[in-house]
Amino acid sequence: MPHLIIRGVSVDQVKTVSTSLVQDLADLCACGTDNFTLEIVHSTYVFDGNEVPGYPLIEVKWFNRGQEIQDQFASIVTKHIQALEFPEVEVAFSTFQESAYYLNGKSFASL
Repeated sequence: MPHLIIRGVSVDQVKTVSTSLVQDLADLCACGTDNFTLEIVHSTYVFDGNEVPGYPLIEVKWFNRGQEIQDQFASIVTKHIQALEFPEVEVAFSTFQESAYYLNGKSFASL
């Protein structure tokens, strides 16, 4: 964990940056690359009665690592997604409490 939920970017596009993106994030968070999940959500965007192109929105679900790491994490994600020729990227964080997150029935607070 962290879990990145990606909207507005195709599966094929994410595949091209996935290895370097996850490696950079793992280096920042001082954890293994196997801790990360990338989920690409198909979204259809509608405006004024028409389907319109979407924009990249990456939601990060994770445990709090402090503002400095969060800022750097957002910067890394933005850099990799902008490399796919998107001019704007939005990144939003949802923070889990360790006591409210369970693995095989055991709270992360007790691990």
